[in-house]
Amino acid sequence: MKIALIGATGFVGSHVLQELVSRGHEVIAIARNTDKIATDSGRVTAVSADVLKPQEVASAVTGADAVISAYNPGWTNPNIYAEFLAGAQSIQAGVRQAGVKRLLVVGGAGSLFVKPGVQLIDTPHFPEEYKPGASAAREYLEILKEENELDWTFLSPAIEMHPGTSGTKTGTYRKDLESPVYDENHRSIISVEDLAFAIVDEIENNNHIKQRFTVAY
Repeated sequence: MKIALIGATGFVGSHVLQELVSRGHEVIAIARNTDKIATDSGRVTAVSADVLKPQEVASAVTGADAVISAYNPGWTNPNIYAEFLAGAQSIQAGVRQAGVKRLLVVGGAGSLFVKPGVQLIDTPHFPEEYKPGASAAREYLEILKEENELDWTFLSPAIEMHPGTSGTKTGTYRKDLESPVYDENHRSIISVEDLAFAIVDEIENNNHIKQRFTVAY
């Protein structure tokens, strides 16, 4: 397929790019700064675009079979809450404008329900530094649920999915829709490589249209 990948130079996006290329897909790799995007595979076209401008998004993704958004303004960005919401909605509008039907959004784990009526972000030990970004992702999921034109999917990573969980690809994972997947030690964890694996699986198989799901070991 021809896949447009937004945030192709980020932590998650760069691994998704590798996974897409390894499976033989053609990739429109979109980032504000494309200097870090490797195009020597012959399968990657680097495109610079400002995700806060729907018209630029539309122009970049036109002709794609599907769009994967790994957009994240950066966890240390003091404006992450406002920028994530603005960027995510701009991407959604641009994809719609381009006439692409399929959109997968990589969100956060904060909106997963750890018990009935209680989301992870609202538990006492949720890290304060992640709350602005997690709040934005939770709010955006509710916005996305109102989207009728696009065949959207929102993917929440495992609770533990950070630079410390890179370096391992097993090609295996388990899924749930609204609650974290825990292992025998009651940890919800996945490597970024296996998250990328799950993202591309979803794009290829379309198992969660108009749904949120999560993955972990």
